[in-house]
Amino acid sequence: MSKANPYNSRSSLSTRSGGHSRPHEEKREESASTKERHSSAADDVQEHPFELRHEVKKLNTRLDKIAATLEKSEMKDMIDNYMNPKKRIIANLTAGLSRGLGLTLGTALVLGLLGYILSFFVNVPMIGDFISDLQGYIDQSKS
Repeated sequence: MSKANPYNSRSSLSTRSGGHSRPHEEKREESASTKERHSSAADDVQEHPFELRHEVKKLNTRLDKIAATLEKSEMKDMIDNYMNPKKRIIANLTAGLSRGLGLTLGTALVLGLLGYILSFFVNVPMIGDFISDLQGYIDQSKS
């Protein structure tokens, strides 16, 4: 077992894979065991330089992917917004005002359009009577 990779031993490998080891893993283990025999205690740090570089490269690429994902999700902006209550209150107030104003203007526009369309049907017998009743109710509420 090496200091660089504590999981690089024959016993842990065979227990994790169910006792079946692959040929290329056996060759790697044999070459690692021969290197261990020939290395001294002073060279113990330089035991697996290629594996360490490979692991560092994999970790760097994974870290780059995580950083790119966080930039895409704008996590920093969300954290800044959450940590600043004044900014959050202003943003929510602005959003509420715009929704309320949009709802009011949309309702007025739809009702105005509906009234304009109904004005064409004033001369139709049943609809004309209904519209005149509505107009009477409106005149009563004004006075």
